[in-house]
Order: sequence, then C-alpha cells, then structure tokens
Amino acid sequence: MAITVAAVLTFSHIVVQLFSQTIPDIFWPFFKDIGAGFILVVACGFALSWFFKARPHNRPKHYSVVSFDIDGREAILPGLRTEFRNHDVAWSFMKQYKEDYPLNNFALVSDLKKDQKKVMFRYI
Repeated sequence: MAITVAAVLTFSHIVVQLFSQTIPDIFWPFFKDIGAGFILVVACGFALSWFFKARPHNRPKHYSVVSFDIDGREAILPGLRTEFRNHDVAWSFMKQYKEDYPLNNFALVSDLKKDQKKVMFRYI
C-alpha cells in the first residue's frame, strides 16, 4: 500500500512539474515572440493603411475663393483676388477677407479633374 501511495504521489508530482513548469518553459519564449511579431505586423498594417487612406491622391493645382452674401448667395466683391495656386496662400487671403468683410462668408474651392463640380475645402 505504501508503495502505491508513493508511486501515485511521485507520478502526480512529475505530472504537475511537467505541465506547470517544463512545457510552459519550452513554449513560452516561442509564443512571446509570436505575440510580439503579431502586434508589430498589426501596427505596421494599421500605419500603412492610414498612410494610404490619409494621403491626398489628387492634390489640386488651382484654388479659388468664393464669397457669399449674408443670405448665402454667391456674391462678387470687386478688387478681391480670388484665384490662387497654393492652398496656404488662398487660406491666408480668405482669413484676411473675412476680417475685412465680416458680413460675408468665404469658401475655398477647387475643381478636381474627375468631377465637374467644385470641391469646397474650407468655409468661414
């Protein structure tokens, strides 16, 4: 009887040792590296998808500033420069026009090659 109890205790100790320390110690570095690699691949995939989605594919080469009166109808104000080749310059002029003509609203628009309609980038 004592031999049976000793054999069961020894076998159970070996099984516990095997499944709690030996097997995890063998596979843990492998799974840890796989997990780190998976996180790295997901992060790079997200960054690439964001870069391709956020990148402007068709950047316009011509910008216009359109003025609107207090009723929202398009108005022509004499003496204003309305055609620009640079977005930042057009935006700067548009902000200045808004200060000079506070009752009017201004839109920064451009027409892309694919579409006949103008695309509005900013509106103040």
